[in-house]
Amino acid sequence: MAVYEYRCEQDGPFDAILPLGSAPAAMACPECAGASPRVFTAPAVKTMNRELFRALDHEEKTKTDPDLVASLPPRPKHQRTPVLPLTPTRAKLPRP
Repeated sequence: MAVYEYRCEQDGPFDAILPLGSAPAAMACPECAGASPRVFTAPAVKTMNRELFRALDHEEKTKTDPDLVASLPPRPKHQRTPVLPLTPTRAKLPRP
């Protein structure tokens, strides 16, 4: 589904969600039912997140040339859970 923009002379712009490639050149306005021509606008490519844009480029590049891995990634260091020091008030609590 794609969003197409139309502009009514009386009521202004409105959007229509239609299957891709099936938008007519003119559509009836939802408020006045007058014929409204389709308005062509630029796609929202500039608002796309840069990381997403890079990921899409990388995906396109690796369709025919996959990345080769020479070794496994390093394992993260095991970190111990910090233990709170015992206090006299906690020493009296029941143990599980």
